Amino acid sequence: MRSGDQIPIQSTTRNRAMKRHHTARYYAHRVKESLTARITKLICSIFLFILFVLGLIAFILWLSLRPHRPRFHIHEFSIPSFSQEIGYANANIIFNVTDRNPNHKVGFYFDAMQITVNYQEQNIGNVILLFPFYQEPKNTTILYGNIGGAALKLSGELWQQIVADRTRGTLTFSLGLSSSIRFKIFAWISKRHRIHATCAVGVGSDGFILPSYKDKRCPVYFT
Repeated sequence: MRSGDQIPIQSTTRNRAMKRHHTARYYAHRVKESLTARITKLICSIFLFILFVLGLIAFILWLSLRPHRPRFHIHEFSIPSFSQEIGYANANIIFNVTDRNPNHKVGFYFDAMQITVNYQEQNIGNVILLFPFYQEPKNTTILYGNIGGAALKLSGELWQQIVADRTRGTLTFSLGLSSSIRFKIFAWISKRHRIHATCAVGVGSDGFILPSYKDKRCPVYFT
C-alpha cells in the first residue's frame, strides 16, 4: 500500500474523533444553560406569583376597609352679643360642630382639639378642647363650646368694624379645627398625623348662623 493513501484515512479518523468530542461538550454546555434558564424562570415565576398574591390581598383589604377621612359639619355658630349691643369686652362666640367617622372598621384617636375663629383673615379667638378621645367606626362626636373673655382677641376697632359690617348683610367667619390623629385598623395603630378642618360660616344681622350654612360639610386636609 502506498504511503500517500494512509494519510487521508488517519486525518479523517482524527477529525471524526474531534468532532464527536466537540459535540459531547457542546451538548453538555447546552444542557447546563437550559437547566440554569429553567431555574431562573422558575424563581422569577414564584416571585411574581408572590407579588400578585400580596397585591390581591392588599386590594381585598382596601375594598373591605375603604378608609375615609373624618367628616366635620358645622351645626351652630352665633355671636349673641350682636343683638345686645353690650360691647366687645363681653362678647362671646358659641359653636357646635359634629365629627363623623364614616368608616366601618377604622377607628380614630384624637388628641386635644384646637378651635380657631377668623374674620377677614384676622384671628379673633381660639380655644383648646382638652379632651382627647377615641372615635369608634360609624360614630359621631359633638364638639361644642364658646370663645370669650381672654380667649377672644377682639380690639375695639375690629369689633366696631364687625358691628358695622353686619348692617350690610352677611358676615362670613372661618371656624378652624386642628388636632393630631391616629388611625386604628384592627390591632394596628398608625403614627400621628395633623388634621385640619375649615368651616366657612355665614352670620346674619342677628348674630346667628344663616340657614344656608347650617349643617354644611367642612373641607378636611392633612399636614
